[in-house]
Amino acid sequence: MSGGRPATCRRADLERMHVSELQAVLFDMDGTLCDTEPAWLAAENAMARRYDAQWTPQDGLHLVGHSLLSAGAYIRDRMGLSLTPAQVVDELLDDVVATVARLGVEWRAGALELLRECNEAGVPTALVTMSYDRFARSVLDRMPPGPAFDVVVTGDRVERGKPAPDPYLKAAAELGVETTWSVAIEDSPSGAESAEAAGCLVVTVPNHVPIPLTANRRQRASLADVGVEHLRELVAQR
Repeated sequence: MSGGRPATCRRADLERMHVSELQAVLFDMDGTLCDTEPAWLAAENAMARRYDAQWTPQDGLHLVGHSLLSAGAYIRDRMGLSLTPAQVVDELLDDVVATVARLGVEWRAGALELLRECNEAGVPTALVTMSYDRFARSVLDRMPPGPAFDVVVTGDRVERGKPAPDPYLKAAAELGVETTWSVAIEDSPSGAESAEAAGCLVVTVPNHVPIPLTANRRQRASLADVGVEHLRELVAQR
């Protein structure tokens, strides 16, 4: 599913790097690589209608960036459902996968271009998403030819999801890089917290919710303004 270059090539690339140089770029998916948040919000509203439950736009925004099981527990409690969090997640996934199949994917400005530039520059990349494999695959299958991730970490591959550091630590371990010299691209507070806790420098590209700034975060209006050389400069300044 992830495509990308052979692991031996990635190791060779890293061996040529000085320790303080950019070692990897780690992309969030929902809201960062592509704007799938409206599909999730629509699925949540549809679930509320099916069960005649209360659900507000603020509820939906509260869940942006969180692990699916955490979101499932919140939805169950907020809507007063007799379902387990896992059952809630399964229903939501059915809806969002169907939406992507029907409407396609809206890529965020500059995201695929940055990924392609990383590939061409020999910088290892990972997709680090709290969406489960079957939804991530439906998105990645719709990527245009060319740009590809070396590693994909989905929410069903980690015990603790964002905002815990586990997803980014797992991605870095699978790439064989140090998080200290890696950049994470995020659009949500919980995602930025996860990446920062893992030790990454975080470039935030807010989408549907604001993200507080910290010493280890740099905010940009769009990935169209971000290139590999810029990321290298940010890492060198740490």
